[in-house]
Amino acid sequence: MRLRLPIFAALILFLLASLARAEVTRFEEKFRAALGSSGYEKITGTLHFTVAPDHPRNRVIADLALAPVNSAGRVAFSADLVIFRPTSAAAFNNHTALFEVSNRGGKGLLNNFNLAAKANPESDADLGDNFLFRQGYTLVWVGWEFDVPPTPGLLRIDVPVATDHGKTITGPVSALLIVDAPTTTFKVTDLAAYTPADPAFADASLSVRASRTSGTWTPVPRDQWSIRDHTVTLPAGFIPGRAYELTYTAKNPPIAGLGFAAIRDTAAWLKSTPPTSASAPASASTVPPVAPVHHAFAFGISQSGRFLRDFLYHGFNTDEHDRPVFDAVWAHIAGAARLDFNRRWSTPRGLGQTPVTGFPFADTAQPDPVTDTREGLLENSRTSTASTPKIFYTNTSVEYVSGGRVAALVHTDPTGTRDLALPAHVRAYAFAGTQHGPARFPPTKSAHAQQLPNPHDFWWPMRALLPALHAWVTADTPPPLSAIPMIRDGTLVPVAALAFPALPSVTSPRALHGGPRAANPLLARDGAGTPLPLLVSQVDADGNERSGLRLPEIAVPLATYTGWNFRAPAAGSPDELVMLMGSFIPFAPTRAAREAAHDPRPSIAERYRSRADYVAQVEQASQSLVTQRLLLATDVPAIARQAATRWDHLTSSTP
Repeated sequence: MRLRLPIFAALILFLLASLARAEVTRFEEKFRAALGSSGYEKITGTLHFTVAPDHPRNRVIADLALAPVNSAGRVAFSADLVIFRPTSAAAFNNHTALFEVSNRGGKGLLNNFNLAAKANPESDADLGDNFLFRQGYTLVWVGWEFDVPPTPGLLRIDVPVATDHGKTITGPVSALLIVDAPTTTFKVTDLAAYTPADPAFADASLSVRASRTSGTWTPVPRDQWSIRDHTVTLPAGFIPGRAYELTYTAKNPPIAGLGFAAIRDTAAWLKSTPPTSASAPASASTVPPVAPVHHAFAFGISQSGRFLRDFLYHGFNTDEHDRPVFDAVWAHIAGAARLDFNRRWSTPRGLGQTPVTGFPFADTAQPDPVTDTREGLLENSRTSTASTPKIFYTNTSVEYVSGGRVAALVHTDPTGTRDLALPAHVRAYAFAGTQHGPARFPPTKSAHAQQLPNPHDFWWPMRALLPALHAWVTADTPPPLSAIPMIRDGTLVPVAALAFPALPSVTSPRALHGGPRAANPLLARDGAGTPLPLLVSQVDADGNERSGLRLPEIAVPLATYTGWNFRAPAAGSPDELVMLMGSFIPFAPTRAAREAAHDPRPSIAERYRSRADYVAQVEQASQSLVTQRLLLATDVPAIARQAATRWDHLTSSTP
């Protein structure tokens, strides 16, 4: 029987539309409500996916071939979805989806870009200054991490477990335990998602060594400790600063790498156009809950920034139909690291206390003298040049000097001896004198750190870089030039060559090291355990960094700001760093106070004529960055007010 042409054409349209949306099979909407009077609404629900395990784009997912399949031979899984989208009442819609890859299930876009007090807003008072809403973004979050605990407000993914042809798979899992104060118990959250093969943990072992990076592992006798519900109890007490490692046999490994597919396929789904013909309807449960967006950007902080570097490296910016997924990728405070994720028994929830930086480090293919391998984050057998996005790498001083993230390897060769030319589609910005996340001001000294934490706020330039990224993608307007330390001009140096001044009661960072390379399951030889080169930004006579993106707090300083802070003696291992923390070392208020403290740095009174003089210099430095599109003109008054507050605090008689 011959089909009539209109019916045949409608059928082809329906089949093509269904194929384009094949990876997302269903959306269960659970909640929809207006976000105050912002012109935005919040939509939450569950996305259901299926993927073909033998598809070339999916084969890289560890253990996918061992997953159960449905009648169509596809692997099914689901994930939480949250969308904040502009409605017809919104002032503007830029038709761009801004995906935040959730950090351990959370949402940080509003806190950071909107300067909001809440990640989960309930009213206008929770929305901050509406920065992202005024830009017109559709904000998207989808669960990707299997080990996020089931907690209200956190996003999770539900993935199948691998089996050996129906038989249970078992294997060892391990995690590092380090305490900062005496305690007898430790909840091992990094392994909480792994079910022990023996509920009594009969085969579990605990070892200890001098610190996170040094010493020989020594077993702790089994009769001296116990474990229940992933909580280890050591009656004699954990010794602060020492490293303990828990190992036990787990069963039913989750197929963690499906989190890559969840991010990929959600973006492809929202960018797809559902059929509009009445003769080719799509089920309401499969149509995206927002109008198709023209562009999709991915943004990730720390753990999720490392996820994005891995996402690119594994080739997931191309979907199952060879279409580009994200037009732009912004990996923030990830350094040169990736994630312990796409392997059996992975621990993505970990804070990076174990090695997380493995070859390759840079985007372009580089020869690795350690392994005789040549690869790059974006130049390997899985990536497609047709899907290369615009990329921002933003890092603080912490990612250069501590935490095993060795950010300099993003823009040097693997030996750290030669600068690399960044690709035309990449920008890198090093925020001079900042820590992983700004401390509150005035900062409060932690009992386990030698110095005050660093309050230097890098979110001001982040707000300026977002519209620059959007203009780069949508109008091909180049963003500000990269701002990073370089070997060739002497601003990027081995840590042993750091010219940090001798300051009273401040430990020199010159003895630090880069730590060992991490393993790379995708390479036959990966050089795991090989020492990483540690290059850092050279400093001036005050100890402040000379290069990178120097904000007013560095250009017109009241203190020394670093990306490192050593552990306090009471916290143990005082030659080790506090994870992810920098230092804030204020200048003395007067010459007399400086001389009494034997501080070689000029005092505040010796640098500035008055408070008004200082604030004027801050405003001048800010305006220079506005001209370079590295600050927003509308943010300068707030930066000046912040500077005045810090002046008042540091020059008062009781700071």
